[in-house]
Amino acid sequence: MKSNYLTSSCFIMLVAMLFFTACQEATTSEEVLKASVASTSNYPELLDRSAAIQNGKEWDMVQNQYSDALNALRKKPTDHEAAIKMVQVFINEARITGEHGHYYPAALKVIDDVLATKPESEDIQFQAKSLQASVLLSQHEFEQALEAAKEGARLYSYNAGIHGSLTDAYVELGDYKKAVAAADKMMSIRPDLRSYSRISYLREIYGDLDGAIEAMKLAVTAGYPGYEQTAWARLTLGNLYESQGNLDAAEGAYNTILQNRPNYAFAIAALGGIAEKRGDLAKAEELLKKACDIIPEVGFYVQLASLYQATDRKDEADKLIKEIWGMLQDDVDSGHNMNMEYCQIYLDVVGDYDKALEYALIEYEKRPENIDVNKLAAIAYYKKGDYENAQKHIEKASVTNSNNAELLLVRGLTAEKMGDKATGQKTVKMAMKHNPYLSNCLTADVKS
Repeated sequence: MKSNYLTSSCFIMLVAMLFFTACQEATTSEEVLKASVASTSNYPELLDRSAAIQNGKEWDMVQNQYSDALNALRKKPTDHEAAIKMVQVFINEARITGEHGHYYPAALKVIDDVLATKPESEDIQFQAKSLQASVLLSQHEFEQALEAAKEGARLYSYNAGIHGSLTDAYVELGDYKKAVAAADKMMSIRPDLRSYSRISYLREIYGDLDGAIEAMKLAVTAGYPGYEQTAWARLTLGNLYESQGNLDAAEGAYNTILQNRPNYAFAIAALGGIAEKRGDLAKAEELLKKACDIIPEVGFYVQLASLYQATDRKDEADKLIKEIWGMLQDDVDSGHNMNMEYCQIYLDVVGDYDKALEYALIEYEKRPENIDVNKLAAIAYYKKGDYENAQKHIEKASVTNSNNAELLLVRGLTAEKMGDKATGQKTVKMAMKHNPYLSNCLTADVKS
C-alpha cells in the first residue's frame, strides 16, 4: 500500500498561551501577554531519532534549530518567529520519523496560540496560516485545510507554497478544475520541486501517465540530493514506474534514493514490494521488516500482513493486523482522519466488505466528488454484489479519464456482471496491460 496511498499522505510546538473559549470576552493585548508568560513553562519535546535515520549531521542541525527556537521562546514567549521555526521543525520531523501523533497536534496547538495573540505582522499571520493548512492536509482534514489556505492566499497571493496547499485541498475535495488553476499559478510563481510534483499528480489524475513521469523527473532534478523532499519525489517517480509495470525503472529509482539516504524506510519498503512482485518473498519480508524497524509507518505493516497471508501464515498475519488497528486508532486519537486507510485494509487484507463500504461512505459524505473515494466505494459495492451502485461510483470516479488500473479493473468486472461481457473483458485486459503486477481484492476475480 502506498503511503499517499501515499499516498498520500502521508504528511505532519508548543508555545502554551492563553486558550480562549467562544463565551469569553475579548482580552487586551496586555492580558494575552501575561497569560502567555504564565503558561509557557512546558514546551513539546523533540523526539529522539533512531540511529538509523539520523542521516549524518542532519540530526545535529535539527536539534540545533529546535534548541534555538526553544531558548528564544523561553526568553520571550511571544517570539512568533521562533514559534514558526519550531513548527517547521516539527512538521519536518513528522515526515521523517513517522511520529505523526506527537508532532501534528502540537504543531496545530502552537499555530493556534500564535494566531490567538492576533499578531500585527501580516507575514507571521501568513506563515501561521500556511503551516496550518499543511498540517491539516496531512491529517486529511481537507475542508479545514482549504479554508486555512484561502486565508493565507488573501494575506499574500504571490507565494508559491500557499497555491500548492490550495492545489492539494482542491484535489482531495474533487474540485479538479480549481486544482489545475492553482497549480498553474504555483508554477508561474516558482517552478520548483513542489510545483513540478503537483503538475505530475494532476497529469496522472487526468490519465497522462507519461506526462506525469516527465514532470516528476523535473521535480527530482529540481531538488537537492540527499534532502528528504527530493527522496520523496524520487519515491513517487518510482511509484509511477510501478503503476506502469516497469519494475526495473522503479527499482532503479528506489536504489538511487538509498545512495543518498541509506535508511530511507519508504524506499526500503518499496524495494520489498518489488521483490514480492518478482516472487522473491523471503527478500520482500526481510526488507519490509527492516522498514518497520526504522519508522512506525502503518503502510509497511499492511504490506507485511498481506505477505503473511500470501504465504499462509494466518497467525502471524492476524497478530500484525491487531497491531495495525492499534496504530490506526492512535492516529485517529491524535486527530488524523483514517477512513480511506480503514477502507483499503478491510478490502485488501481483512476481506470485510461491509466494513470497507461503511468507511468509504463516511468519507464519501465528506468529499463526494473525489475520484479515489468513489473508486474505493465502487470496489466495495462490487465485492458486495451491488453492481448498480458500483457503476454509479465508477462513473463519478471516471470524470477525469484516469487510467488508474484499479479503476479500470472494477469498471471491467462490473460491466461483465451487468451483462456487457465484451466491454468488460476488453477493459479488464486494458487494466492488466496498464499494470500487470496489480494485486488487490479484485485480481482473484480476474483469475476466476
